[in-house]
Amino acid sequence: MPLKDGTHSAPGTGRLFELAGVFLKLGAAAFGGPAAHVAMMEDEVVRRRGWLAREEFLDLLGATNLIPGPNSTEMAIHIGRRRAGWAGLLLAGACFILPAALIVTAMAWVYVRFGGLPRAEGVLNGVKPVIIAVVGQALWRLGRSAAKTRFLAIAGVVATALYGFGVHELVVLFGTGAVVALVRCGPSPWRPGSGGRLCGVVPIVPMVFACKAAPGGAAFGLWPLFLLFVKVGSVLFGSGYVLLAFLRADLVERFHWLTEGQLLDAIAVGQVTPGPVLTTATFVGYVLGGLPGAMIATAGIFLPAFIFVAISGPLVPRIRSSPLAGSFLDGVNVASLALMAVVTWHLGRAALVDGLSVGLAVVGAVLLLRYRVNSAWLVLGGAAVGWIVGLRGA
Repeated sequence: MPLKDGTHSAPGTGRLFELAGVFLKLGAAAFGGPAAHVAMMEDEVVRRRGWLAREEFLDLLGATNLIPGPNSTEMAIHIGRRRAGWAGLLLAGACFILPAALIVTAMAWVYVRFGGLPRAEGVLNGVKPVIIAVVGQALWRLGRSAAKTRFLAIAGVVATALYGFGVHELVVLFGTGAVVALVRCGPSPWRPGSGGRLCGVVPIVPMVFACKAAPGGAAFGLWPLFLLFVKVGSVLFGSGYVLLAFLRADLVERFHWLTEGQLLDAIAVGQVTPGPVLTTATFVGYVLGGLPGAMIATAGIFLPAFIFVAISGPLVPRIRSSPLAGSFLDGVNVASLALMAVVTWHLGRAALVDGLSVGLAVVGAVLLLRYRVNSAWLVLGGAAVGWIVGLRGA
């Protein structure tokens, strides 16, 4: 039974061990970007383990889309807090980040030691079609819960179209939420007795840390590196390509710590490894400052996510209890799924390119829907198939 702050019970040692096991496994097998990560989390914590109701999961997903930072990592942190309190918040987030950070650190060592990166195309070619199946079945299940009324379903379709035509994701999220709240609560949502003012939502509106980086052209140091990645983690919305723009502006153009080629290699590593894409920071930190640099950069870029979730997490149940704020969150929920749907469409066009990839996607969908196979094992199986096929074609 949920407690007043939204958590389900006080943490126990067994519960923390279980939480750590789930997120270490997800962190080691979660290829495919935030949409795929969220789908795999839904499969584990909603469908398989019943830790959260689907509606609760959707509320947390909507909340993560309203704050800066890596959405899938913030989902892990939210789930950890709901499952095991503040200890769970720290443990779930750390366990989801750790496998990727270790893998990226190893790849950075190879990069620095030998001047290049190992080939990973075969593994990715096997993983991507399975990811399409995982995300597709999650969208179907979550969509049935989010589109509770015909109006919400129409709002979701409109949000999908707007994002597909290039409208900025924050405009889609906040706009859909605002329209749903206004339509449900009448033309004067600020009037007394309307079921709660928008002040319940305002604390979740993106916050920005007041941290300053070192001046342009400054010599490299661990403290400036930490502040730089805290700044990036505090203001980052969007995909890994947005991260590329932030890092290029500071690391290449402003500080001159990296070359263009090194930055692109760092982004590539974040894309081809499991877990959060923001472990790109781990690679950059290692290239610049060895193991201490990798640890400092990783801590810096993920620290804001823990703080934002710690602040916003207790507010989610209060928002849901307010008719006006709850309507806003309903709109954000369907818009969040719209963003996932558009990302999945683009990923599918790039991934399903031949008979093997289509076959892997179909087999993955059947195993998920008919036999309820764990999505993490499916992803690892797809990686193995891709690796074997890649070896034969080499």
